[in-house]
Formats: sequence, structure tokens, C-alpha cells
Amino acid sequence: MNRKTFIKSLAILPLTAAAMKLKELNKITESMSNTAKMPVLFLGHGSPMNAIEENEFVTGFRNIAKSIPKPNAILCISAHWETKGTFVTAMQNPTTIHDFGGFPKELFAVQYPAPGSPDLAKQTKSLITKTEVGLDEKWGLDHGAWSVIKHLYPNADIPVIQMSIDYSQNPQYHYELAQQIKSLREKGVLVIGSGNIVHNLGKVEWGRLNETFGYDWALEANDKMKKFIYDGNHKELINFRSQGKAFDLAIPTPEHYLPLLYSLALQDSNEEVKLFNDKAVAGALTMTSLKIG
Repeated sequence: MNRKTFIKSLAILPLTAAAMKLKELNKITESMSNTAKMPVLFLGHGSPMNAIEENEFVTGFRNIAKSIPKPNAILCISAHWETKGTFVTAMQNPTTIHDFGGFPKELFAVQYPAPGSPDLAKQTKSLITKTEVGLDEKWGLDHGAWSVIKHLYPNADIPVIQMSIDYSQNPQYHYELAQQIKSLREKGVLVIGSGNIVHNLGKVEWGRLNETFGYDWALEANDKMKKFIYDGNHKELINFRSQGKAFDLAIPTPEHYLPLLYSLALQDSNEEVKLFNDKAVAGALTMTSLKIG
């Protein structure tokens, strides 16, 4: 190759690389065909023991699954995966993570061997322009994901990926980031936020975990949140730090609340919200869950 030909070949390399990247993204998009718009869920996951117990909340998870078309894949935003930056799991076979302690061995024995979806991970990454999304090969499925998804789809036959919560960002940032993945709903992807809208472990009555009752401040915050949800008033939910003492007690740290904002960000203006499992347990947790669409 002479010098002139070599220089010409160097000049077209960036264009070739860009074309290859575009072709790859198109291939990912085409791999998931358009579907009717999937609903969105926010699930109050509560105690990890819900994974192996039979109770009214587990029944609620199973019943809501019956009202949803079987998804092509699931994207879960769990309270239990916080990172600096945003990541999506991109392995073919995610491990079942037992990210808790002090529970019986039966709970640690639970496995949820759902496949992952590297293609969905790449597509999610391609949709988000607000930040650079990393493809993670190490995390797996934490209990915020598998402890509830196992009741929705016990056969573990639907691919599941997780998207992390960037602990360095504010609520408005999370809401706007979530809006960028809205088109996944029309690719047969069920997006699930998993947390608890009232979650104060410091005030939980640990000896009464199976009792359905809530402190006054917990019920006040839960009721006010529900009103905002029904009214479509996402602004006030984003600005939860301006809602007074009941909200401050209900949300001492934001990681269990933020998955709610991820779910609500995907709601279209004409979509109804259905609440279920709307009860408090152990005084300072609410299992309130919702289905959008």
C-alpha cells in the first residue's frame, strides 16, 4: 500500500466505525419486535422473607401477574443496587444474590435462575443519553428483584436485567433518566421498580414483621403519596424532601423510594394507576404497590 492510499484508508476509519456502531444498534433494536405497550409496575418488596412465605402480599404479586401479558423481558430497578454512575447487568446468566443476613437458611437456598439479556442491556444503554451507561458483568439479581419476580414468573423463563441507582444524583435526575427508556414498553419489556415508598428500618417493630399496622406518620405519608400518584402530581413526589416531617420519617434515605420515580416516569398522561398490596407492616414499612397501564 502506498502512502497516499494509506492516508485515505485512515480518513475513512472513523466513518466506518460509526457505521458499524449504528448497524450494531439497529440490530439490537430489530431483535426486539414492537408489541402492544406493556404495563409498568412498582412493587413494595418488604422483607426478604416474602420470597418464601405465603401471605396476602405474595398473593397480590401473583394476581397482578395474571393481568399482564407475558413479557419478552424484564428490566428491574431495585433499591438494593446503588452505584456511582448508572449500570445495567449484561451477562447471559445472572447469579442469585443473597444480599442480606440474619435470615433462615431456607431463604439463602432460594435460586432464581432466570436468564439475562445482553441485547436488552445494550439497547437500554443506547437509549440513555443523559449519562454513559456501563455494562456490568458482576452483579446479578439482588433480592429486590428475585424475591418478587419469582412470584410473578415462578418458572424463571423470562430474561431479567437490572439497572442500578446512581446514589450521587438527585430525584429529578432519576426521573428524567427513566423517561429515556419509555420506548422499551413497546418492545415487550416489563419495567419493574422494586422498593418501598415508606421504609424506615430504624423504627420497624422487628418482633411484629407479620403484623399489618402502621404508625401515624407512616400512614400519613403513604396516603399523601397515593393522592399525588392518583392526581398524576409527579412534581410533588420528586420534591419529597419538601413534604414535611411525615415524609422525612417515611424516607430517611432515598434508595427504596427512588424506584417509584422510575416507574412513574414511564406513565403516559392518559394512563390509569391501580394500587394493590396497600398495607403497612411492622409500623414503619408499607407494601403499597402499583400497576400503570
